[in-house]
Amino acid sequence: MIYRLSADALVLIHLSFILLVLFGGLLVLKWRPALLLHLPAVAWGLAVELLHLQCPLTEWENRLRAAAGDAGYHGGFIEHYILPMIYPAGLTAQIQIVLGLVVLMLNLAIYAYVIWRWRRR
Repeated sequence: MIYRLSADALVLIHLSFILLVLFGGLLVLKWRPALLLHLPAVAWGLAVELLHLQCPLTEWENRLRAAAGDAGYHGGFIEHYILPMIYPAGLTAQIQIVLGLVVLMLNLAIYAYVIWRWRRR
């Protein structure tokens, strides 16, 4: 039971990290020190998507699920709603590159706005 709960908690952490990568630049607008957290997160997110690296959180989660005796993702809110967002069906290398470019373009747009606002002050 503890392994399953730990795996579920790790999925939530994983989703939070993905949201930080995507939208952390908006946090920088309100709190400048977030830049020190967001930029390395974006770098890692881009590396995982563009270089097809295995995220260590995925490996850790799979080991926890195996320790819990789970054969796959079934049942429950987290498995049904959150996991498909993190692990979409049919994910290919080409789709990963597109996703990486979306992350890059989104963050470039956010940081262009951040820099524009800082210069206005």
